[in-house]
Amino acid sequence: MTMKFSNTVKDGILVYSLKGKIMGGPESAAFHDDLRKSVTGGQRKVILDLGEVEWMNSSGLGLLISALTTVRSAGAEMRLARATDKITSLLIITKLNSVFESSRTVEDADASFA
Repeated sequence: MTMKFSNTVKDGILVYSLKGKIMGGPESAAFHDDLRKSVTGGQRKVILDLGEVEWMNSSGLGLLISALTTVRSAGAEMRLARATDKITSLLIITKLNSVFESSRTVEDADASFA
């Protein structure tokens, strides 16, 4: 299954739920466009919920880096939440675990903004 995403805003925090396989392509471009519009529109706190991401390739990692750059450029903050063991391992291997703030749950990511 290619990547699907949805978002909700709870207590002023934008939570994107990503699902499937993150491999670049039109779905990734649509996600990035949506994220960019949100942060340039004033959204300041973003969480990417990776709990249902099955797999990610280098294009998927590029999407996460691009998202973080877009969010920071807009003066906003971003956290990762619920990354699976596979995704966590990938972040550790690529040393991106030192770049992203990550939490076990969406609630913990939410609390980290305080």
